[in-house]
Order: sequence, then structure tokens, then C-alpha cells
Amino acid sequence: MSSGWNWKEKREKSAFLALEDGTVLRGYSVGAPRDNVGEVVFNTGMSGYQEILSDPSYSGQFVTMTYPEIGNTGINEADMESRRFFANGFIMHDMNTPSNWRCEESLSESLVRQDVPAIAGIDTRFLTGLLRDKGTLKGYMCVSGEDLSGDTAVKKAQDWEGLDNQDYAAKVTCDEPFKWDKDGKITASWGITDKLQRTDMHIIAYDFGIKWNILRSMRRSRMDVTVVPAQTSAEDVLAMKPDGVFLSNGPADPEPVSYAIDAARSLLGKVPLMGICLGHQILGIAVGGKKYRLKFGHHGCNHPVKDLKTSKVEITSQNHNFAIAADSLKSTNAEVTHLNLNDMTVEGIEHKTEPMFGIQYHPEACPGPHDPYYLFARFRELIGKG
Repeated sequence: MSSGWNWKEKREKSAFLALEDGTVLRGYSVGAPRDNVGEVVFNTGMSGYQEILSDPSYSGQFVTMTYPEIGNTGINEADMESRRFFANGFIMHDMNTPSNWRCEESLSESLVRQDVPAIAGIDTRFLTGLLRDKGTLKGYMCVSGEDLSGDTAVKKAQDWEGLDNQDYAAKVTCDEPFKWDKDGKITASWGITDKLQRTDMHIIAYDFGIKWNILRSMRRSRMDVTVVPAQTSAEDVLAMKPDGVFLSNGPADPEPVSYAIDAARSLLGKVPLMGICLGHQILGIAVGGKKYRLKFGHHGCNHPVKDLKTSKVEITSQNHNFAIAADSLKSTNAEVTHLNLNDMTVEGIEHKTEPMFGIQYHPEACPGPHDPYYLFARFRELIGKG
């Protein structure tokens, strides 16, 4: 396990991060001894690293934590947001020894066990500034001890295909349909409540990289949820006779997930629809909108979003590199309902005539604030069971 004062360990586990622009940043390995490529992004959250690492939306990415001290609370099974860590790599300034009563494993031990490379000792303030100036960059993390030159690693970063035009939803989705938390024990035992209200509706949730707290949140909202793989057809979903269909969060570029866009078009008007994050983008494209890549994306727990219908501002948790262009929606039957107050990008849409809405951020708040939790109630209202 890494220690902030173990200089011998830092020397023996020297590592570096090479970026496609030629920048090489040196630190020391604190995760799995496996070199890897990834898209380098920064997350502004002060905590929540376990939820971030286990969020399938980060598949293909190296996550840089802007907060300098990481690892204090360790890792525990209850706070996992999926079956494993999905990030391609993890970058931090300093990894601390855990000190928390809920800790079951140190961050370093968990990274090694789950085969995720990580590097500490990085000037994350400099790296974040670089990403803000130049935009998201492809990177190569050299942590295995292999005698690799910085120039060679930069070339490996440049040669990687990146996340644009790549279908990552198919890589992270479940293998087959399953019922979420049949007896309610997972949801109830998470510390929210000992008793759950009886469900009164059946929801089909597309798994493009769904987080477990989204499923917990729907169950706490009296929804009985069946999770289906990303490539499930609209016909198969409708055959299950759902009260509503949920399109989940997920990684990378929405446009290559063409099968999901086709399914959303087929489902529109036949059943109430709610989408978040990648699901929101899929709905936006399905109604005729256009996606585009943000310069450095939105990754953090403190993004202010305005609900244009209520004029209320909520602080939100976000993770996405793509967005729907507002101008592209003008000739469609969808309208913008939420805006990001940092950069005025689209954060929410709804259909003018059909029961459908999409939200770019994460209402389940893991990690993050609980301001947007009302959106699950809005989904119930859309279905007609508010």
C-alpha cells in the first residue's frame, strides 16, 4: 500500500503518463502493474472516487482527481456502483492510507485486485489546466516498469483510436436480462431505510452502463425494474408490457450506439420514456438532434443546472464528453428544459407531444448532491402514477 512518506517505494515504482500532445508527467505506480491507454479527463469531486471508478460511464478513460488527497476512506463493497471498476486508469496527486470505519480494502489494494493501473505523484493542478486549455487528450500510462521512452509512449497515445465513433455501451452492458433486487434487500440494506414501499409499476431499464444507485433509486420510488442488455430490440421490450422504459447512463460516443437510437425511435409514443446521460443523448438523436463533443467534458459533483420550467437551480453530478446541440432541436418535436449555467449547454429535453424526457446529469447522486432526485417522481408522473 502506498504511503505519502515512503520515498523508497516511490523510487522503485516510478511511472509516467504520456499525452498525445507530447507532455510527459512522472509519478509512481499505486495500482495494477499494467500499462494502458485512455482518454484523460478530470473530475472536480472532493470525494466519491470509489463510485467514480465503478461507474461504467468512465470506461475508456483515465480519471484525474483534482482534489489532491485521495484514498482516505478506502473501499467497501456497499458503495460499489457496478460489478467492478471500469475506468481505464486513475490519476491523483497523493494516495493516502485509509482511515475509516467502513473501509474493507485500501484503494491501492482494490486497484491491483481489479487490474486497474493508477499513478500518483502527478501535478494534477497542471494537468487539469492543460486539459482545460487544450481539451481532452489521449494518454498512455506506463506503470509496469517496462523500459519505455517518453517519445514511444506519446506515440502509443497518438495511435490509439480514442472514444469517438466507438460503441462502448456494448462493452459494459449486462449479458442477459435480470430483475433488480427481487426481495428488496440490496436497496433496503444500503442504509437508506429498513422498509421499502410496495412497487406499483414495472420499468424496463436499458443497461448502457447503468449505476446501481439508479436502480436503488427507482426501487425506492416504487418501481419494479427489469434490466435488459443494450442491444435489446424495441419489440422485445414492448413484449414485456412495461409501464415505462428507462435509458441509462453509459460511456463514450452516443452516435455509434445506433441500435439503441433505433429502439428509442420505435418506442417513442408507445410507452413513456426517460433517459439520463448517454440515454438522454440517445433520445436527443432519436428525435432529430445532433451530438457534438465538449472541449473537456463535464465531470464532477458541482455543476449548476437551471430547470427552465420552474426557474429553480440545482447542483448536479455529471460525467459526459458529448452533448446535444440546442440549435439542432429547433426543427424537431423536442424542446430544451434544462441548461448548464457554467456553459449554457443542454442539460434536459422533453418531447412536445409524446411522454418522453431526457436529463444529461445523474439524478441518483452517487457521488454528488441530491437536488435532482425529484426526477424519479417526474418519471412516475409521466407514466401517470405520480
